[in-house]
Amino acid sequence: MSTPGTRGDYRVFFPIATRWQDNDVYGHLNNVVYYELLDTVANRYLIEQGVLDPETSDQIGLVVESGCKYFASLAYPEIIDVGLRVAHIGNSSVRYEVGAFAKGSDTAAAEAFFVHVYVDAETRRPKPLKDDFRSVLEKLR
Repeated sequence: MSTPGTRGDYRVFFPIATRWQDNDVYGHLNNVVYYELLDTVANRYLIEQGVLDPETSDQIGLVVESGCKYFASLAYPEIIDVGLRVAHIGNSSVRYEVGAFAKGSDTAAAEAFFVHVYVDAETRRPKPLKDDFRSVLEKLR
């Protein structure tokens, strides 16, 4: 098993409150929740930076690959600090990486990634990243 990353490995953080429904029968966050966190922080960042509007953008990201490694349990009720970085920017693709941290912990409880291929919203065909979009992504490298 690999070693978990630290807060210093990530460029921006978003605090996210866990919900009652996030825990599974074993008393910790269900693995599906980590993928929701990943999707939430990446899209939140893009929306806040003004390069994504889910309702009107002519270019959208489709997930083509994802994965997650778990190192420690997180559970409701917790506020989780979710770190975001970009590992790779291609012509029309981006590899986002996320670390989920318990409050006060410098070590990730889980680390996940996903690759978005950006496509035309209507045709669903790959479309090169726009310059302003690429510029916003560069801040996360």
